[in-house]
Amino acid sequence: MKKNNIAIVVAEFHKVIADTMVEEAEKTVRDIGALVHAVVRVLGCFEMPLAVKRLIQKKGVDAVVVLGFIEKGETLHGEVMGYVVYHTLMQLQLAAGKPVGFGIIGPGATVKQARTRMKPAAQGAVRAAVLQVRQK
Repeated sequence: MKKNNIAIVVAEFHKVIADTMVEEAEKTVRDIGALVHAVVRVLGCFEMPLAVKRLIQKKGVDAVVVLGFIEKGETLHGEVMGYVVYHTLMQLQLAAGKPVGFGIIGPGATVKQARTRMKPAAQGAVRAAVLQVRQK
């Protein structure tokens, strides 16, 4: 069976959470018999769609996984940004015909919640993306 190439895009605004999520995603990719094509680090979730668009268009990339955390804030900024990012990533996935595994925690999560969810979110995003690739 051909090994699938998975690219990872991670928002580094919360660096400790981001680094843990990348480590867990890379481990999960290896555990399921796929390869990490690239890890692209962006400042925050708002910057993800452009990075995903560039990666998803590459012939050697079978799927992209996005990882990050949109923290609960005092305003609706995070909720609006989360919706826009989610919607844009969905549109990129559909246009390219390649999966985008969604491992963004929030919006509206606390740091405590993110620390609890960071590993399962990364694992789930990788598994979802690879499963979609393999069901072609």
